[in-house]
Amino acid sequence: MYPILIVEDEPSMLMGLKDNLEFESYEVDTAEDGEIGLNKIMENHYSLVLLDVMLPKISGFDICKKARAKGIQTPIILLTAKGEEIDKVLA
Repeated sequence: MYPILIVEDEPSMLMGLKDNLEFESYEVDTAEDGEIGLNKIMENHYSLVLLDVMLPKISGFDICKKARAKGIQTPIILLTAKGEEIDKVLA
């Protein structure tokens, strides 16, 4: 089984997610901005990506689009505080 990647720029959210997943015995990798996250997705295999939408450098939406355009089919869960209908449609 491959690790789970968390791409999140908020340190407390990142550590909370990481700690909880590791507590459940998952291997976890992290990225603190969109550019690092995209590079990790392109260069590694993951079982799951937890991806914040609002990130520095590259948005979560753009990371998702680029990963899918390259044929990466890893499941991606978008994390966002946005609740507008257009945000849901974009996701």
